[in-house]
Amino acid sequence: FCGPALKNKEIQTLLDGVADYLPSPLDVPAVASTDDPENKREASVDEPLAAFVFKVMSDPHVGRLTYLRIYSGILKNGEKVRNTTTDNTERIGRILEMHANHRKERDEARAGDIVAVIGLKCKTGDTLCDPKHPIRLENIKFQEPVIAVAIEPKTKLDQQKLSEGLARLVDEDPTFVVKRNPETDQTVIAGMGELHLEVIVDRLLEEFKVGATVGEPQVA
Repeated sequence: FCGPALKNKEIQTLLDGVADYLPSPLDVPAVASTDDPENKREASVDEPLAAFVFKVMSDPHVGRLTYLRIYSGILKNGEKVRNTTTDNTERIGRILEMHANHRKERDEARAGDIVAVIGLKCKTGDTLCDPKHPIRLENIKFQEPVIAVAIEPKTKLDQQKLSEGLARLVDEDPTFVVKRNPETDQTVIAGMGELHLEVIVDRLLEEFKVGATVGEPQVA
């Protein structure tokens, strides 16, 4: 809404409306664990840590970024947290506050914050929490892919690049699926639409420098 067509006074009026009429974050009810409805977390720094992984991304400068929403408690650099989805323990590395393509390092993130953490092995939908106070937040339900195309490397060198690129893209995007058709010996990629797959292929060609051809999947 705050585009170039809006003047400063109109933007101020819009923001005043957001403050006056939209619910306060303090009005949000406590989030409950999926396996125990009585196990809840209020949106407070005084509660034990509960954080949700809503996005995973590969950054060419800093590596793998895991985006977290902090529902309760405080997330600190260097502390150990429990992943209740995989039942693994991980150590928090660098915490980054993201502003478009700018990053600001932080020592901690508090309830209500959205931050990125470098080096975690989590996947989208995982829950991170205080090891002494486990909780498992509701996962994200993704739709099944609706369209597929075949993709093949041009050379043997491209084969390795294609495999690595597809693995990273699958890690980032739960709605993107890669399969190998044993009958036609084709690599088939599937997504949520033509535009989705066009963006995937463009990233493979430009970001991962893969030489590849795309076509219709064959039918045995």
